[in-house]
Amino acid sequence: MSSTLSSFLRKGTDFLTPNASSANLAASGISNGVTKAPEGALFPKVDPAVDGEDCEHDCESCTIHYPAKFSIDEEEKLYGMVKGWATHMLVATGKTDWVRDVEDEKGSVMEAVGKCKVQPTNGRLMLSASNMPVPSTHHHHAAGAEPTTVLLLPSFTLVENVTPQSVPDLINHYISASPTNTTPFPPPAAAASALPPASSLPVHIDTTSVEQSLSAPPPPPIFPTRPSPHSYLILLCSQKTRDARCGQSAPLLRRELERHLRPLGLYRDLHDERPGGVGIYFISHVGGHKFSANMMVYRRAGADGNGRVADGEAGQCIWLARVRPEDCEGIVRFTVLQGKVVKPERQLRGGFDRERGLVSW
Repeated sequence: MSSTLSSFLRKGTDFLTPNASSANLAASGISNGVTKAPEGALFPKVDPAVDGEDCEHDCESCTIHYPAKFSIDEEEKLYGMVKGWATHMLVATGKTDWVRDVEDEKGSVMEAVGKCKVQPTNGRLMLSASNMPVPSTHHHHAAGAEPTTVLLLPSFTLVENVTPQSVPDLINHYISASPTNTTPFPPPAAAASALPPASSLPVHIDTTSVEQSLSAPPPPPIFPTRPSPHSYLILLCSQKTRDARCGQSAPLLRRELERHLRPLGLYRDLHDERPGGVGIYFISHVGGHKFSANMMVYRRAGADGNGRVADGEAGQCIWLARVRPEDCEGIVRFTVLQGKVVKPERQLRGGFDRERGLVSW
């Protein structure tokens, strides 16, 4: 699929370009049985008759506000204008801001992905730098060879000890083997991670001849993997080098989200590995900063909003924009916990629902 990497490398406004051609649909991971949902059909809107008369109201107790001159585009159409993607990879950097294009971050896994000639075979890869903490061994290695952790979505899989040099093997043996946003869910009896366990990676060593052994390609590195502990993930663009509004909005939204999640026992900080709950990560530019704040909500299948720990793959991603602090209460109550959207006409950019076979692109 030679078009996949070239489309992945396009920057900025590419994320705002709708896809209509069959080639673009294939590059985005679209497969048989997946339907582009018309506006209003992808996720349910809150209903006062079901969700209470206050479900459409802004939070009245919110004391956090954006700066007075925080101005965004309120007119342009949002829904259906994001470019489809198959796999989302978050790279742990321990930072909340990066160089303008993260693929230019010298010596980073992001740079290695941007330059890599190996392409995922299962659709378009969305790459995000994130503030996930780097492993303790990160600073014990030479610059450009530091190991870090990546998070693959929708599989909710953490892949550890990834270095810039090992990116081709990461793509070949993990990303290409990973479920995508349009992969149908397996039946319960077969529900197992599509990622190969480290011990099952192919190691081709010819022991019959010293010469053959020495000339044989080295085996791929073994990456330890483990599931993300969280039932839900909220991703907030924080990259102020692309737009100051993203750098302003992300920390304010995190504070307000925390205020609503803590009483429910669902808040998880960056080092909290308790099962379940909501992880909140800052990520790099996803496009559409003029609609700040951008928020992506990944929900595991089986997460029912009642505190039950869900450990499956992501069933939904709900991508919102124009998010303000006063929206956070409704987003926690209805979007994160129930998969509903409070203000779809104003805020819904797109996403996917794998259980229903629907996407926005």
